[in-house]
Amino acid sequence: MTPLKSAFLAATLLVGAAGLAIAQTSATYDPAQLPMIKGKVAQYTLTPRGDVNGFILQDGTEVHLNPGLSSELVFAVHPGDAVTIHGLKARAIPMVAGVSVTNDATGAVVAGPMGRPGMRRGSPLDATGKIKATLHEPRGAVNGVLLEDGTVVRMPPPEAERLASQLAVGQTIVVHGEGLKSSLGEVIMARQIGPDAEHLTDIKAPHPHGWDWMRGHGPHSRPDAPAAAPTGESPR
Repeated sequence: MTPLKSAFLAATLLVGAAGLAIAQTSATYDPAQLPMIKGKVAQYTLTPRGDVNGFILQDGTEVHLNPGLSSELVFAVHPGDAVTIHGLKARAIPMVAGVSVTNDATGAVVAGPMGRPGMRRGSPLDATGKIKATLHEPRGAVNGVLLEDGTVVRMPPPEAERLASQLAVGQTIVVHGEGLKSSLGEVIMARQIGPDAEHLTDIKAPHPHGWDWMRGHGPHSRPDAPAAAPTGESPR
């Protein structure tokens, strides 16, 4: 089994187990029974509508959380805080589907099921910078990059796969798209990328009926799934 397929399988099981562990609001299932991961928060990760859907640890590990916990998470956990995460770790890539996060200093706990973020168009945004790391959706497919200045750039996994040669760590990219810039961070849904402003490649828009690749469900989230035909439509 290839590393990519291993990551896909592990993360698929991860999401399912996370949802089961806290599907009920009662204490029927205890997140503490899941594997524990410790680290320090480097920065939040955002959806294009501005919800915090997780964070990146200082060692580069991506932690995915339910975007519905955005306000609670921002209140309880801040960049620089040492945290304990209960969830499942992908086998081949540094990624965790978190069920609960505890601030080690304050004891504050944030927990909730893996969710489905809503999507809407953001404001026009541009960015230029060196790629620090690749980013993934919960099932393991690459769906963007992190720039050295902390900007998160997102795109559908089929497009990330098609443009993989331009998304290598250490390369400089220019990005045009839509997104949000706030005190929590900056995220851009890429519409064009390239090595410079004179050599830009268009990014095909996701399926108009849903941004499944951002929430870990549907055909676009599978690394081995064929890309959908371009629609030319933008999400609403």
